[in-house]
Amino acid sequence: MQLKHLSVIHGAGRQSFVRNSLMGMAAGLLCAVVITGSRPVSAQSDQPQLPAQMAWTAYNLGTTGYNQSVAIGAMLREKYNVTLRVIPGQNDVSRLLPLKTGRVQFSANGVATYFAQEGVYQFADPEWGPQPLRMVMSSSGLSNQAVAVAADIGVSTFAELRGRRVPFVRAAPALNISMEAYLACGGLTWNDVVRVDFPGYDAAWEGIINGDVDVAFGTTVSGPTRRLEASPRGIAWLPAPHDDDACWERLLNVAPYFTKYNATRGPGISDENPQEAGTYPYPILITQAEQDEDTVYWLTRVMSENYDTYKDADPGAIGWALEFQVFDWVVPYHEGAVRYWKEIGVWTDEYEAHNADLIRRQEVLASAWTEVTGRRIRDQQEFLTAWHQLRAERLRAAGFAPIWETTEP
Repeated sequence: MQLKHLSVIHGAGRQSFVRNSLMGMAAGLLCAVVITGSRPVSAQSDQPQLPAQMAWTAYNLGTTGYNQSVAIGAMLREKYNVTLRVIPGQNDVSRLLPLKTGRVQFSANGVATYFAQEGVYQFADPEWGPQPLRMVMSSSGLSNQAVAVAADIGVSTFAELRGRRVPFVRAAPALNISMEAYLACGGLTWNDVVRVDFPGYDAAWEGIINGDVDVAFGTTVSGPTRRLEASPRGIAWLPAPHDDDACWERLLNVAPYFTKYNATRGPGISDENPQEAGTYPYPILITQAEQDEDTVYWLTRVMSENYDTYKDADPGAIGWALEFQVFDWVVPYHEGAVRYWKEIGVWTDEYEAHNADLIRRQEVLASAWTEVTGRRIRDQQEFLTAWHQLRAERLRAAGFAPIWETTEP
C-alpha cells in the first residue's frame, strides 16, 4: 500500500515504507556512551569518507533505539575505526536540541521527527519552529508501537482504561500523542483517565513496575518491556483490532502516521501469538538538511552493507534491512542517502516525486514561520494561535492538508 498524499499520511506501505530543560540534556551528555576508535578513516576514494569522530543522540539507556545505535557504533569502530558517541536523551527536545545546535551530526529519533518538521506541539515555540530535517535510514522490523498494561489489572481493551492511571511524559509529544491515539481507539481521551506525569520514557515504564501507573506506550521490543514482563505485575498488550473501523478512524484522526501491523517480536508476542495494533518506523536516523552529502552517503552505505554485523545485537535491529526501508514516509530523505538508494537501484521516480513534495512542504512551513515570527508577538498564546492559523492557511494554499489547525492545550 502506497502512502497517500504526503499530508494525509494514513499508513505508509510497510515494505516501501519544545523546550526541554538544559538539565535534562546535560544529564544525557553525562550518560553518553563513547565507542572509541584509534585513528581517522582512510580518505582514499575506495574507502568510506567518514569523519574520524561522529556523535548522535538516541533514546534512553536500555531502549531498543539506544541499543541499536550502540551496535551500529561498534560496527563503525571495528570496520572503519570511526568513533561514535551515542548520547541518550530523556525526551524529544533533548534528542533534537543537540542536532539543531550542531553538537551532533545525527539522531536516532522517533516520530517526534515529524512533529519537529511540522513545527507543532513542543516545536511550536519561538526558539524552534519547523525544522528542515532529513531521513537517512529507519528501522521498521517485526515490532509494533503499542500499549502495554500490567497484567495484574485484568484489562484487555482500551475502553477498559477509563479511570486508570496513564503516564504523560513531559516534553515528549511523540509518546503522548501516540498514547492519546490508542485511547481514542477505545473511545477515550485524556479526560477519561488519570494522567500521571513522568520525566522520560524509561521512567514511565518504571512507573508500571512500581505501581504508580497501569499502562505505558512503547516499542514492543524495547528493553523496559522485558523488565515489566519479569516483574511481579507481568505484561499484557492491548490490541487495536484491524477490522475495527471505528477504532482506526479515531486513532488515525489523532496520529495519522500509524499503519496497521501484526507484530511478532516482543514479550508475550510471537509468530503464533502476534500483537495486532499499529506501528511506524523507529528508530529513524535523521540529520539536518545542510549535513554534508558525502558523510550521509557513506554512513547510509556502510550501514546498509554491514547490516549483518549488527542485525542480531538487539531484537529490533533487523528493521534496518533494505527490505524494511520506508521510502515514502512523512519526512524527506537527505540527498546523500538518496544518492546511495539510487546507486543500488531501489529509488524510483515515484519516491523522487514524493520526496520533492515533502521538501516543498517544509519550504512552505519555513516561509510561514518566518512570516509569523516577523510579527514579534510577545504573548505566548497569541503567538501559538497566529502560528497555527497561518500554518494551516499556507499549507492549504499550497495543496497540503494541515493536519493540526489549532493550538495545543
